[in-house]
Amino acid sequence: LTVTFGFGPGLVARAGGEVPGWLGPLPAFGIDRLEEGWSDGDLLLEIASDDPVTVAHAVRMLLKDTRAFAAVRWVQQGFRDAYGSVPAGTTMRNLFGQIDGTVNLVPGTPDAESLVWIDDGWLSGGTSVVIRRIAMNLETWDELDRPGREQSVGRALANGAPLTGVHEHDEPDFEALTPIGFPVIPEFSHVRRARSDDVSQRFHRRAFNYDEAPVAGGSVSESGMLFTAAQADPLAQFVPIQQRLSDLDLLNEWTTPIGSAVFAIPPGCEPGGFVGETLVP
Repeated sequence: LTVTFGFGPGLVARAGGEVPGWLGPLPAFGIDRLEEGWSDGDLLLEIASDDPVTVAHAVRMLLKDTRAFAAVRWVQQGFRDAYGSVPAGTTMRNLFGQIDGTVNLVPGTPDAESLVWIDDGWLSGGTSVVIRRIAMNLETWDELDRPGREQSVGRALANGAPLTGVHEHDEPDFEALTPIGFPVIPEFSHVRRARSDDVSQRFHRRAFNYDEAPVAGGSVSESGMLFTAAQADPLAQFVPIQQRLSDLDLLNEWTTPIGSAVFAIPPGCEPGGFVGETLVP
């Protein structure tokens, strides 16, 4: 069981703390169709466990303790591979069937230390998180053939290898051409649009699938992804990548961001302390 706390701009301001310039709604993107019921907020509780019974109990206990000062704005439930169902270290698949999250910052490495963690002010030792709720149109995705799916992603569905490689973690070759001169990995593919030549435009991503119960008379699936990205500065790291995806990512034909929020994640605390003590001494 883990519980991660995040503070929105309203909470930080009420506590008398300095609100970082990046702490607030993201710039508008052309692909966004954001709904208030999935966006923003003052206090984040991200509760995760290998066991849904544990999650249910923890959610109830924590929400009971907030009733005196807060009201629930939204609840988003997500899941990853079931504990023990795949070997440790296996990259998750999303509900499009894609291996999702191959390229990621590795905790403890110099890159992660410099790009994820904040080193000054009340957030020293903490980070930020961007949460995006992305609806996935599985019914129209089902109509697409396998080559079309792989071209839109830039990776093979079987094992996540780039279209220019053999194994999942092979480095994509964006200069490779087909015999008739077209890029093997199309310019509009997700993997190409998500890759930046600026090494500072990276973050630690962690995604969760969601799958809501069908509604009588409606679609057979209300599914998608809860995408989370941790970084020191969302405006410098997340926003440029998201803008490139918004401008020319073929996956936009089947995905729609419907929720968005940004939170400051305070550092942890020693035994006897409390999370947020750097903001509220």
